[in-house]
Amino acid sequence: MQAAQSLKARHQEILSALIRAYIETGEPVGSRTLSKRRHEELSAATIRNVMSDLADEGYLSQPHTSAGRIPTERAFQYYVSSLTASRMTIAESERLRKELSGLHTVEGRVERSSQLLMELTQNVGIAAALPALAQELDQIELLPLGGNRVLMIVVTLDHLVRERVLALDEPVSTEELTSIRNYVNRNFTGWQLGAARRELLRRMEEERALYDAAHSKLQLLYQKGLLEADPSPEVHMEGASNLLGLDLHLTRETMRELLQALEEKKRVIELLDRFLEQPTGELQVHVGLEEAHPAMRGLALIGMTIQMASGLPAKVAVLGPMRMQYEKVMAAVIQTSRALESAQF
Repeated sequence: MQAAQSLKARHQEILSALIRAYIETGEPVGSRTLSKRRHEELSAATIRNVMSDLADEGYLSQPHTSAGRIPTERAFQYYVSSLTASRMTIAESERLRKELSGLHTVEGRVERSSQLLMELTQNVGIAAALPALAQELDQIELLPLGGNRVLMIVVTLDHLVRERVLALDEPVSTEELTSIRNYVNRNFTGWQLGAARRELLRRMEEERALYDAAHSKLQLLYQKGLLEADPSPEVHMEGASNLLGLDLHLTRETMRELLQALEEKKRVIELLDRFLEQPTGELQVHVGLEEAHPAMRGLALIGMTIQMASGLPAKVAVLGPMRMQYEKVMAAVIQTSRALESAQF
């Protein structure tokens, strides 16, 4: 941000003080307010002149003629570039680690991470696990549900658990399901799911005459999606309703559109992919998200990409207003990410 770096020291100091005051109150900030907050003597008139310069450079706006100034998106972008995360207490960090280590599935840890972020920041907590397209089989379970339905549970080596109900055209007994499960686990554990399905099809075609009865049931399950890969991310978001209490200057219809967009897993992943592109472990802060949705202009996203102990990539983030306690949110994202990253299976 060359424009921000070119600000004079006094301009930087006053701009930062104004932004901190605005974050605390949510109200336009006047020169007298800043003058009273300063330890060093500086007249309200001098501060007013600096504020006028900052407005001319696009860092401040004035909602009303007689009102104080409020920071623009450009001002927040400057402000966050100079921040470092605050420190969480040892007790808080230990609580995060214990909570996530106490869960034994990727799904449970991702869901709890989003809840913890929401609790810690009072904003929107987002966590997503991003499976590779070529997932490898750990084991499969097949359970009868009745009504010619079978629950297929696929566990991959990255510790993701996927459940899917297969609706069959004819009944399959528990013994037949057990036999098929054992066959698949014995022959295909460690295989990529796509390769396992291709090999399974080849074997069924070659060995059709060897086990006609079992073959028909295996073929039936195959046709309904046995071992079919599901590369969709595991996404959890908590606290979207917190946006309703913010003064985002949105119409009711636009707010509804925003909340609907956040309900779509695909849109949330697009948001994370668009703004969290940096290497694993690097915290990122983005202010003004209108590129993702027009209603997100007044929002900011703080997050990072990590790699879980299983090798599975994940993204951890907080979505909130530009007027947020950045240092606190940054600390929450960093510590939650570290706890999720280090939790062993």
